[in-house]
Amino acid sequence: KKAKEISVLCDAQVSLVIFSSLGKMFEYCSPSTTLSKMLEKYQQNSGKKLWDAKHE
Repeated sequence: KKAKEISVLCDAQVSLVIFSSLGKMFEYCSPSTTLSKMLEKYQQNSGKKLWDAKHE
């Protein structure tokens, strides 16, 4: 809910992945993008490789 609010209030693209202490995954991604696109954007802007080309 808060990730969606930040997305709307700040006119920003938001992606969030959370794992509970029991290992359950929760995720949110702004409607205007995908998690894959956000990770690609992160990789380009940070200069950090998140995965090898063989895993794409």
